[in-house]
Amino acid sequence: MRLKLVVGVFSFLLVAAQSVAASTQSMDAAAEVGSLKTLSVPDFVDVAHRGASGYLPEHSREATVMAHALGADYIEQDVQLSRDGIPVVLHDIYLDAISNVAEVFPDRHRPDGRYYVVDFTLNHLQKLTLTARHNESGERVYPERFSASDITFKIQTLAENLSLIQEMNRVRDTNTGVYVEIKAPRWYHQQDYDITASTMRVLEEAGYKDDALPTPIYLQSFNPETLRRLKREFHVNYPLVQLIADNSWNQSDVDYDAMKTYAGLESLSAYADAIGVWLDHVLVGVKDGEPQWSGILDDASRAKLPVFVYTLRADDLPDGVSSHKQLREWLKKAGAVGAFSDFPDQK
Repeated sequence: MRLKLVVGVFSFLLVAAQSVAASTQSMDAAAEVGSLKTLSVPDFVDVAHRGASGYLPEHSREATVMAHALGADYIEQDVQLSRDGIPVVLHDIYLDAISNVAEVFPDRHRPDGRYYVVDFTLNHLQKLTLTARHNESGERVYPERFSASDITFKIQTLAENLSLIQEMNRVRDTNTGVYVEIKAPRWYHQQDYDITASTMRVLEEAGYKDDALPTPIYLQSFNPETLRRLKREFHVNYPLVQLIADNSWNQSDVDYDAMKTYAGLESLSAYADAIGVWLDHVLVGVKDGEPQWSGILDDASRAKLPVFVYTLRADDLPDGVSSHKQLREWLKKAGAVGAFSDFPDQK
């Protein structure tokens, strides 16, 4: 099973690498990178989860730059929408846990007491400061992470984030990719917004269209219909990743338990090129110092689907795991193609 998965992963990454080689911005660069003899295909893909979020506030410009400097293969962009329909890089549909919104706009919450991204124009969003993630009581979720309150971190638009990564690739002569997630498409539809179309407009304006890919790219979503729509309506020909949640999260009305079975994985392989699974769905425990795996890697191998795992955190390791490096190595040996990490330098 593992051999088949490795072969499938290599083919998947090689196709992605060839797409990127065809998309370089100058003919000379394309000729140089496009040679199969010079293409470097990573044997394990390190994705910076919301940037280098273990060190700096998530999705901030500074976290993006640090992730690039630390050598991440890809940097993740979660996409939300402002009230004026502009895609911004934020994970939550709310602003409560990651900004000072309650201080700046104390009366702008909905009846449920939450401050929704979509209720603020981009101009208003840019008046906010990103903070360390905190709970409803104001306590930091990860106490040891960056917490200085006298330093300003601003919300990025998706367009700004893509431009930043492309320019850093140019000046550093690297080829760091982007890993874009379209968040809560059904919820946005209920708010009379089309987050998928808005995201695709920004991507196309940034050069991600046809075979012209200025960087490597993955698109991901928890919503199967969103991925099908990307294929059907937007004719996306770069890799699409089906994220698999836990049913208890109420992420959508999809039955993710059914999706995790072999039959479920085989069916989604018709529209997805890979899957992204929660760490707890892969690593079920550690016994006598050895990792215990669920059957999802073998089932994904049979369905010819490469597997990404989220999220590795050096300051929140599973029981029995001694280090981030050990966990990453276990996943690599078990057959995962890559992992999302808050600490992309800890390899």
